[in-house]
Amino acid sequence: MTPILPTIQFPSDLKNKSIVELNQLAKEIRAFIIDVVSVKGGHLGASLGVVELTIALHYVFDTPIDKLVWDVGHQAYVHKILTGRKDFFDTNRQKNGISGFPKIKESVYDAFGVGHSSTSISAALGMAMASKLNNATNTNHIAVIGDASIASGMAFEALNHAGVTDANLLVILNDNAIGIDPSVGALKSYLTQVKEGKNPKVNNIIKSLNFKYIGPIDGHNLESLIHELTRLKEKEGPRFLHVITTKGKGLKQAEENQVVYHAPGKFDKITGDLLLNLEKKQTKYQDVFGLTLLELANKNNKIFIAYII
Repeated sequence: MTPILPTIQFPSDLKNKSIVELNQLAKEIRAFIIDVVSVKGGHLGASLGVVELTIALHYVFDTPIDKLVWDVGHQAYVHKILTGRKDFFDTNRQKNGISGFPKIKESVYDAFGVGHSSTSISAALGMAMASKLNNATNTNHIAVIGDASIASGMAFEALNHAGVTDANLLVILNDNAIGIDPSVGALKSYLTQVKEGKNPKVNNIIKSLNFKYIGPIDGHNLESLIHELTRLKEKEGPRFLHVITTKGKGLKQAEENQVVYHAPGKFDKITGDLLLNLEKKQTKYQDVFGLTLLELANKNNKIFIAYII
């Protein structure tokens, strides 16, 4: 099959592609990300896990008119590749290169500047409320958030607020049961029960917050994603799509060792094996700070250090 990725510069280039072509594109994007990150470094696992979801979002919605807010930049590499930055993606996180995270000044497709977690729902809700005040009621506002990030107070506060509005808001839960480390806590247990079909639909925590809930669905099935996103696009008010993904999808080592391959440094793109990282021989700032703090505490009994596990 003729390569698809060279024909894609912006989301508009996706609109006339068939499901077969989009699935081929997903394979090519995974290979492209692995090729670049293996040499340049960066956040690997999260972006490999949202390839199909990102393609589906840009296929269904009219970005940048519709506002797409990523909760963390870790999962935004595919978004950058599809929004005019493919040709210089190899400058990602390099001096004078593109940012490793969505950055408003970098692209009109980056609706919100993000670093780390839990701001996406409140940001997208604020945009949705502003659009309503400006009578731009047809503008869609999409927040993509992970199962670790959604457990934070800011995310819950935004869900609580959104549930008593008629905002044009779609929250997508990218549920892969891991953040940088495996997810923990009561919400994680609840989501696991939902995925396993053990939690009755009448006890759905998202529905109780007045969201139209769909899911869970396979986050790597493009046809299913496009179908559900198209349906939700036509609905009004707060909506919630629960998708199940695999962090590191497409690279065996990244799927099996998700913590290490979150940001693995340089690795062999063929075998997936990690390469010797000379930077690891250098002392890091956090190590200097931590060891110095311990040294001072050993000399001064007025200094107390609390360990959080």
